[in-house]
Amino acid sequence: MRRVDFIKLEKPEKARFLCELSEQYLAAGKRVLIVVQDDNQGVTLDRFMWTWNRTAFLPHAYDNGAVECIDEPVVITMVEENPNGASILIMAKPCSVEFMRRFESIIDFAELYADDLADASRTRFAAYREAGFETRLRQ
Repeated sequence: MRRVDFIKLEKPEKARFLCELSEQYLAAGKRVLIVVQDDNQGVTLDRFMWTWNRTAFLPHAYDNGAVECIDEPVVITMVEENPNGASILIMAKPCSVEFMRRFESIIDFAELYADDLADASRTRFAAYREAGFETRLRQ
């Protein structure tokens, strides 16, 4: 059974978590796909990944259609495609259940710092359970 881990966010710090999680999975030898809302979020995250931890390097690429991403261990994308054959999906935006089923591990975010985002997170949590995913809330 596929599992969706929800990371609790008490503050809007999703970019930091995206980087930390990517590093953790990369250290474990896993390939990561991060699906973002739009080009602005993709470019911003790409830039942040280059500078967020001055003592480490997080190899990644932003798949904007102009670069080849097949060999990249971490790929940022806006579309539901898996150009690097990742086994880990980190959702900076919700993805379809069909797409999620292609991954061994899935990360979503429970954004508790705003009522509308918290409600949307709860709705997704329930939908994933209904779709047959095991769900877990993490700190």
